[in-house]
Amino acid sequence: MKNYINLSTSPFWILHFLCLGIFFIPFKVEYAVLAIALYYFRMFFITAGYHRYFSHRAYTLNRPLQLILAFLAMTSSQKGILWWASHHRDHHQHSDQEADIHSPKKGFFWSHMGWMLSNRYGTTRLNRIKDFAKFPELVWLDRYWVVPVITFALTLTAIGGLSYFLWGFCVSTVFLWHGTFTINSLSHVWGSRRYHTNDTSRNNAVLSVITLGEGWHNNHHQFPSAARNGFFWYEFDPTFYILKGLSWLRIVSNLRPVPKQKNLISTEMPLRARQFAARASQ
Repeated sequence: MKNYINLSTSPFWILHFLCLGIFFIPFKVEYAVLAIALYYFRMFFITAGYHRYFSHRAYTLNRPLQLILAFLAMTSSQKGILWWASHHRDHHQHSDQEADIHSPKKGFFWSHMGWMLSNRYGTTRLNRIKDFAKFPELVWLDRYWVVPVITFALTLTAIGGLSYFLWGFCVSTVFLWHGTFTINSLSHVWGSRRYHTNDTSRNNAVLSVITLGEGWHNNHHQFPSAARNGFFWYEFDPTFYILKGLSWLRIVSNLRPVPKQKNLISTEMPLRARQFAARASQ
């Protein structure tokens, strides 16, 4: 642990400590509602922004909306948009191999958050994200990734004072970190497999509720460029539902579909689950 507690990682640990402040102020239900609402509000921009758009280009946005998406995603305090996406592309290229930056094979703590706290991966690999690194506004935002974070925190404090800062920013952000991190640490070890991918990715309904659809991880590793992770009607994927609604409003376009091969069912699934999935796909 001593390798992860230093000046550069101190904001991460301080924010965890500040969450204890909620026990020293009067409790109101609205504060808890605020924390949950801002958790899922920003989780959408992580899944739709960091992941499906910037990492996998699963749909199309115009340049101004692209910048807004990046800014809102970065209020989650998960570093720069180009940093996040470039490392995620590496994860897919080397999934569960030695070069995978956060494989669970290297231990739970490392895959959950150790890799992110390590100075080994602190720089943005622009050569892995050339398609978006050509936009100077994104490069600037990636370099000064704390700007959206501070703006978000100050805005909440201005609206609701200390209570909104502690619940809306501190508590919401810490839970958002660990909610997102579960995909790295748990979605390759907990759940079922539909497809024979070259890694240990798994589908997990619980993680999908926590992350607005990212828990269908085996699906995603089979077809990473698809705009949806839940391939069947019973696979809860609210990020895709919102993106679909935005496409009807012509805010986003060119949602990449799931290939027809989605019906290829892996024999690693339990027989009853395979039968259910086969019927649902008809």
